[in-house]
Amino acid sequence: MLRYLTAGESHGRELTAIIEGMPAGLEVASADIDSELKRRQCGYGRGGRMKIETDRVEITSGIRHGKTLGSPIALVVRNKDWENWTEIMASGEATLPADSRAVTRPRPGHADLTGGIKYGHRDLRNVLERSSARETTMRVAAGSVARRFLDEMGIQVYSWVTEIGGVRGDVKGVPSSLFKGAETSQVRCPDKLASKAMMERIDKAKAAGDSVGGAFEVVLTGVPPGLGSYVQWDRKLDARLVFALMSIQAIKAAEVGMGFKVASTPGSEVHDEISYARKGLSKEFWPRRPGFSRKTNNAGGIEGGMSNGEPIVLRAAMKPIPTLYKPLRSIDIETKKPFRASVERSDVCAVPAAAVIGEAVVAFEVASAFIEKFGGDSITEMKRNYKGYLDSVAGY
Repeated sequence: MLRYLTAGESHGRELTAIIEGMPAGLEVASADIDSELKRRQCGYGRGGRMKIETDRVEITSGIRHGKTLGSPIALVVRNKDWENWTEIMASGEATLPADSRAVTRPRPGHADLTGGIKYGHRDLRNVLERSSARETTMRVAAGSVARRFLDEMGIQVYSWVTEIGGVRGDVKGVPSSLFKGAETSQVRCPDKLASKAMMERIDKAKAAGDSVGGAFEVVLTGVPPGLGSYVQWDRKLDARLVFALMSIQAIKAAEVGMGFKVASTPGSEVHDEISYARKGLSKEFWPRRPGFSRKTNNAGGIEGGMSNGEPIVLRAAMKPIPTLYKPLRSIDIETKKPFRASVERSDVCAVPAAAVIGEAVVAFEVASAFIEKFGGDSITEMKRNYKGYLDSVAGY
């Protein structure tokens, strides 16, 4: 079983992730993780926090001489902004400073009010520090390790932005090419004309003190058939992947394949017909060339809760960042009087970053399903198990 936990507050000393269940012998370098952390911090429309933090990971356990040990992996990222919050966010017993920066005015669209009610906090900073999207730093770090594992198994993870603030890109083509285009775009959209229009839309929102949301797509290629299961609801791969995407802060919808379009499309145009070829199938699909395939992929690579060998296609929609520089009205929890909501340093648009985070959480879930399927305590053993499975599938 592969799993991870994260810990830390937005303005605390550091952020931590612990990964359990990664097999031994996987080559992982801190540079692999740092490059993904950097991708998370990029994107047009990001706020001032990105100018302060330059995230670098410290691997404190579970990896020796560049390879996983099979024991829990601990990852740490220091918060550079901590030096400005040492007294306010101190973990030891201490008298709060005069400037405690207590928050009593919940921001609409955030966890502030409900979290305060749930946990009994009168200072809503206790809520917003942990509910902050700063936590996704460690999800990307954990996902980076999972991504290295998938690389070893020939599985690639891609993402790109399809929409920002109502501006939609024309995003069709080979995943590797689309990903390459996204990596050179400030908004992670491979459509150059749409990228320019998206940036203009972000500028317009910033000038108005507003924010914009959008949508992104995550695609995995090289996934073999059979990950996940139909025998129990919580083992269905599509359910697990949508769960992972919906767990990202500000994500309000997720879909697989055609998604919501299936509601208005006849069955004859939804279901993917099956064909068989003894040779010549593209390497874009999965490691074994001969076998069953589908000419269309409306199912998004998942049928009956299991991967079917086609690329896995996922989409997610992100709401506009709720912290606005033109604050919405709220109620002070102490005085019960109306006020303009408080403003924390924030982004105008974080959709490009959300796409990178989406890659990470999806990579982790697919790696988890892969490890469940093929077992093994080391990479060598797991590859041997995987090869045997692919041989059996080729002869099915």
